Amino acid sequence: MIYDKKSVLTGSIEDPEFHQKIIDALPIPIFYRDLNGIYQMCNSAHEKFTGRHKSEIIGKTVYEVHSNETAELYYQRDQELQRNPGEQIYEAQMKRQDGSTCNVILNKAVIRNNDNEIVGIVGSINDITELKKTQKRLEKAQESMEVSSYMLHKISAGIVIIDDNHKVVDSNESFAKLMGEETEELFQTIPGLKGAALQVLVPEVIFKMLSNLLMSGEENLERDFKFQNKLLHVSAVTLYKNKIVGAVIRDMSAPLLVRDEIISRAQRIIKQNIETVQKAAFLLGENAAETEELLNSIIESYRYDDDE
Repeated sequence: MIYDKKSVLTGSIEDPEFHQKIIDALPIPIFYRDLNGIYQMCNSAHEKFTGRHKSEIIGKTVYEVHSNETAELYYQRDQELQRNPGEQIYEAQMKRQDGSTCNVILNKAVIRNNDNEIVGIVGSINDITELKKTQKRLEKAQESMEVSSYMLHKISAGIVIIDDNHKVVDSNESFAKLMGEETEELFQTIPGLKGAALQVLVPEVIFKMLSNLLMSGEENLERDFKFQNKLLHVSAVTLYKNKIVGAVIRDMSAPLLVRDEIISRAQRIIKQNIETVQKAAFLLGENAAETEELLNSIIESYRYDDDE
């Protein structure tokens, strides 16, 4: 049987139009340039990426398609690849037609003819602009985490942060000391007690308090507990609703802390009841602001009294 050559080539791998359809189907920008740096082929993704139609690319040099800076980089790297044939991968910045700058990774290789002679360069362009932005955000987040962790471990009050599985995300040494010798020893083995089950580290009443906060999603809770002959004040706060909570635990048995806490709570009471203070001042015929100032002065006198 005799086949018509044209009918055989139509839709076959040897059909140039079929080649174009194949590369057009690829979502990555593809191009082919000859040894003079003139574009001989590109795909639809390349058109979209450069903002130029094929008619504005094919038959043009890199200097006619790209900015001078990008074209010069392309030209120099193409020359380098011709001198050292193989695979070439590098990262670069490109200016789009609209003036915006993007970060890309180029993968290029030489193309040879049947006589093994280099006739051109084929390449692909991977836009990593968003990836770069994500990396920068992650780097900043990591820096923030490191600073936060450093600060956490410098704070004298006990601090513990847990996730929704009641596992410790991080804690400081002060927390470990407040919870007892066993926890303190464990802290030396597992820095920050990361991954440890909260239930085995704290009294049941504190565990239930933090567990309830996780489930309820409330903003914060405060309670006082007695533990190992110490009066502990626990201030728990939701960091990520139903996912992450943290707690600040202070030993209220320490004399200075007791005094500071009394003063602090007295100040909060004054603030919460300022309307009552104003009304009382009015009835007494005094200025409300002067009355409040008098009360604050009394508190401050206790705060800054000689430590004896």
